[in-house]
Amino acid sequence: MADDLEAIRRKRLEEMQRQQAAQQDNNPQAAYQQEQAQAEREAKIHAVLRQVTTPDARERLTRLKMSRKELAEQVESQIVGLAQSGRLQSTIDDEKMKSLLTRMQPKKHDPKITRL
Repeated sequence: MADDLEAIRRKRLEEMQRQQAAQQDNNPQAAYQQEQAQAEREAKIHAVLRQVTTPDARERLTRLKMSRKELAEQVESQIVGLAQSGRLQSTIDDEKMKSLLTRMQPKKHDPKITRL
């Protein structure tokens, strides 16, 4: 699991470096500062997640991030917000993570056929 996180970090760093190279023509200093701020935000998020989630829950979140990045980021934001506001009473294990993900997934709309 630690290898998965490291691979994701490496991949994100490479992506940020590509973006920075593309933006260097415009304003290299601003692009560098923006990338540093983004990396710092991500590091803070991962630090909070390590404190309030179990390894199984983090692994589930990592797998989700590979397939549904937006949903995973929403879940991360919600967990970090709860932790920072002090409303999180216990660590989030895999079962709680499943429950949270189920509640956060968009509701599927069942199409109904009606006759006119």
